[in-house]
Amino acid sequence: MFLFSVNFNLYYFLLVKDMKNIFKNEELRYFIAIILGAIAIITLNIVNLYPTIESAFRHAAFQVLSIISTTGFVTANFDAWPELSKTLLVILMIVGACGSSTGGGIKVSRLIILLKMAGLEIRRIVHPRSVNIIKLDGHKVDEEITRGVGGFIIVYLFLTLGSFLLISVNNYDFTTSLTAVLTCLGNVGPGLARVGPIENFSFFSDFSKLILCFDMLLGRLEIFPIIMLFAPAVWKRSFM
Repeated sequence: MFLFSVNFNLYYFLLVKDMKNIFKNEELRYFIAIILGAIAIITLNIVNLYPTIESAFRHAAFQVLSIISTTGFVTANFDAWPELSKTLLVILMIVGACGSSTGGGIKVSRLIILLKMAGLEIRRIVHPRSVNIIKLDGHKVDEEITRGVGGFIIVYLFLTLGSFLLISVNNYDFTTSLTAVLTCLGNVGPGLARVGPIENFSFFSDFSKLILCFDMLLGRLEIFPIIMLFAPAVWKRSFM
């Protein structure tokens, strides 16, 4: 699960024995740090639920990697875990895997750029005359890319909010409705509460299932390409 949730470009570097580019890849370092941090916190949080530390670590490691890689397999009913562990797993659903991998989610590379954009704005406020640029792996990130990342995050938030409001018509609890949307947008699989790891989505209305189906398509094929299909200008350009 880990190997196929990292950027596939790294495997090319591995084949040509370019280890320098692998070790200096920021996304990989952030990804590993997120995984190790989540496993450590969840292991400590659930250690009282299992007979040994090894058992708690094994379940925590499997669920963290399954969720962040958007594989969706389960070895434990993590809906019965403490709130801290469940909250971390929901965050991992949103984060997702690395860019150019088989995983879903927002992608770690986008979040890195977003964090650097936030840091850049803070530096501009503190030092208005300073010249600051965003770098990733030692290379300058074009303004077009930063705009695209910002636009993606905004659209993602609006889609999440819109889908959540639409399926809330079913009048199920907050956790069920929200995690149903998040897990579908991330193409993860299990959510929490009534869509938890030992549950399913069969109780939703046909309307809500269609909304969640659409969310899964957006999450798998990326948001902007699907939205472009509904843009009149694209159809005019294609057939005129």
